[in-house]
Amino acid sequence: MAASDANTVVEHTAGTGPDSPAPAGRPRRPGRPRSEQADQAIIDAALCVFAEHGVEGLCIEKVAAKAGVGKATIYRRWPGKEDLLLDALAALKTPMPEPRGESVRDDLLALMQAMAADYADPRRAREFALLLGEGAKFPRLMARYTETVVEPRRDVIRSVLRRGVASGELRPDIDLEVTLFMLTGAVLARGKHQPGGISAGYAQRVVDELLAGLTPR
Repeated sequence: MAASDANTVVEHTAGTGPDSPAPAGRPRRPGRPRSEQADQAIIDAALCVFAEHGVEGLCIEKVAAKAGVGKATIYRRWPGKEDLLLDALAALKTPMPEPRGESVRDDLLALMQAMAADYADPRRAREFALLLGEGAKFPRLMARYTETVVEPRRDVIRSVLRRGVASGELRPDIDLEVTLFMLTGAVLARGKHQPGGISAGYAQRVVDELLAGLTPR
């Protein structure tokens, strides 16, 4: 974060008003409850400004104006623009379903279908592409995005693969990381090169083709 942004954060995080208090995970100040409507308006505005101006052009002033809130309202929720952008990008992701634990195939299929759904919305696809395109210029942002958004989703897939090894549904000698990237890479690559979304049934073919080589012989 630039020094000017950091100074602005300090100035505004001490503000008070009718809006809700600190971000989740921080002690809440006395006052009215946090407004979900305001949260959503800010997230939507951040994504719009990001889509129009990229990471460098994203600023709290523009987001506040587009969301129709004061800057202090945003700073009470997010310390700065990087934290706001990370939450906004996380909100674009289709939530990963909770694995049911009955069948490795069924759980992997549900997870890959959730990943594929991210490419059904052209807006999501454009904004993910924009983030990846600018990632080299913002290594700290990309590292935090991987840590806070991507890795927790990968961990869900890893847990299914580990359970498959333990239950005997998968071979005990599989390489978990290679398998993980074979699954997710197949979906990500297809989404990148197939405008308009991934065709129905593709996730199932990915899972079935991969499992054909991973199940015990």
